Amino acid sequence: MEKRVMTDSKRRRGVAAAAAVLSGVLVLSACGGGDDQAKDSSPQSQAQVDKAAAKKVSKARIAIAPKNGATNASINNAGKVTVSEGRLIEVALTTESGAPVKGTLAADAKSWQPDEQLERSTSYQLSAKAKDDAGLTAHENSSFTTVSPSNSFIGNFTPEADTTVGVGMPVSINFNKPIADRKAVQSAITVSSTGGQEIVGHWFNNQRLDFRPENYWKPNTTVTLKLGLDGVEGSPGVVGVQQKTVNFKVGRNQVSTVDVATKTMKVERDGKTVRTIPISAGAPSTPTYNGQMVISEKYKETRMNGATVGFGGEYDIKDVPHAMRLSTSGTFIHGNYWGGRGIFGGANTSHGCVGLEDAQGAGNPGKPGAWFYNNSLLGDVVIVKNSQDKTIAPDNGLNGWNMGWAQWKAGSAV
Repeated sequence: MEKRVMTDSKRRRGVAAAAAVLSGVLVLSACGGGDDQAKDSSPQSQAQVDKAAAKKVSKARIAIAPKNGATNASINNAGKVTVSEGRLIEVALTTESGAPVKGTLAADAKSWQPDEQLERSTSYQLSAKAKDDAGLTAHENSSFTTVSPSNSFIGNFTPEADTTVGVGMPVSINFNKPIADRKAVQSAITVSSTGGQEIVGHWFNNQRLDFRPENYWKPNTTVTLKLGLDGVEGSPGVVGVQQKTVNFKVGRNQVSTVDVATKTMKVERDGKTVRTIPISAGAPSTPTYNGQMVISEKYKETRMNGATVGFGGEYDIKDVPHAMRLSTSGTFIHGNYWGGRGIFGGANTSHGCVGLEDAQGAGNPGKPGAWFYNNSLLGDVVIVKNSQDKTIAPDNGLNGWNMGWAQWKAGSAV
């Protein structure tokens, strides 16, 4: 009996030993290490390993905007990189074709951004590298796609930045897509003046928004337009992409009054009459609009073709001198060299424009047409009175001054 017990005991020890060996083989097969590695996998030693590894990781934390994989990314704000607890040592932004995008690293090496606005409907890849105070490096990569033209809108504005204009020049914005959420869009636009005037926006339709004060701008002031449209949803799925500030100056106060009945124009500057000019306005069958009109374009010479404004082939003059647009529909105040001298101050003969005596070729500065052109700014006001025609529509050109203040304010969405 004892002998058999001894045998069983030995057998049990042998099985245990075999199990231990088998366990070692399994550990070796699964982890690629031996008994020493198995000992290192204990909770205490693993914590020590993690702690040691953490000491070798850079403290620098890189952040890239937008997030990796973003679509409809802003063309103004995408591609910006910042870092905390370190400094950037390398940033590369490229298009999907590999074309590099130039950018600027801040003086403190804490941020980087593209030098110019990104392109729409373009995929970009960005790679950034930073180093902490211990000299350890960190890396971050991202890719994103900017918003497409079909999913974005812009506003084309008048006047241009850094120009000097007359007191009648409104801020007029024409959007390239219909705007459904007028309140959201108008709320993202501000217009202010150093003259302290109240400025209100008015929607003429779902693509045109104009801003003006109750009365003409105060002369010699500065007007600032801020477009904060980036990311603003103008219509479902269609967002703005503009983020910019524009300044323009208002010059002297020049308002010219055309009296169709007397066939004269009185030019007043800062309240004083500087010149009275004989004119020829629209004939009785094609009268000139009444009302306050703003000079919106100037051409030293231009072609005027009656077919483009509904007059068929009645006229086509290819070198009209000193032409200044007063309406979208084709009203101009311009020089006239083909009419007899007697018509100026003597007869109204035009198809609706206001004509001043001038010379062919626009080369004689002594002629009234040349003088008025050289002494006028975009945004100057030309008032026409005593015509047999109706008052011009406020949205026909930059002529919102022909709308009362209460009605103007009623067209605001905010």
